[in-house]
Amino acid sequence: MTIPADLKYTPSHEWVRVEADGTLTVGITHHAQDLLGDMVFVENPATGRALAKGEECAVVESVKAASDVYAPVAGDVIASNADVESSPESVNQDAYAAWLFKLKPANPADVAELLDAAAYQKLVESEAH
Repeated sequence: MTIPADLKYTPSHEWVRVEADGTLTVGITHHAQDLLGDMVFVENPATGRALAKGEECAVVESVKAASDVYAPVAGDVIASNADVESSPESVNQDAYAAWLFKLKPANPADVAELLDAAAYQKLVESEAH
């Protein structure tokens, strides 16, 4: 399993990419989609919605289970990926390309508190045992 080194991660299996303009692109990790199986439904947060850190803000549903997606940091939703909603299987095809939503963080420094790739790898390995 590849865990991209240029992303940040949450203990609840979201990935976060910091864009050049300081906004954040958020999706679920390869590990999360692998556990869930074939995606059949994605519901993203509405553009303009203010999120608290850790707030349930999206839902991904597979043939096995439904799972909540949590805001990695507090901020405002500036975009939702309609393509993923209409083609949820794209998350299975490439979890790191199939982003769910974009966020303008309330405090950009909060991103530093997220896990790096090495810490996320350790988390995934500890869950596997």
